[in-house]
Amino acid sequence: MSSLKMQIMETIAALMMAAFGLIAALAWNEAIKTLIAQYFAAGDALMGLFIYAIIVTVIAIIAGLLIARSLAKLKAMEAPKSK
Repeated sequence: MSSLKMQIMETIAALMMAAFGLIAALAWNEAIKTLIAQYFAAGDALMGLFIYAIIVTVIAIIAGLLIARSLAKLKAMEAPKSK
């Protein structure tokens, strides 16, 4: 397969994964918001939003670290092969 075709296929795959990631993120968004709403009264809406923002931020940081670590391991495994 030519280099251009491979790049196109990789880009399409990345876009598809991003789309599925967005759908999953939106589903988790609603689930977490509903969970927080169950534990806070309507008058505590602002507090609920802050707690929601903190939870999502912590999850994003942890996920980012795990992804970066996994990518670094994959790159380290590929480095000897390409030499």
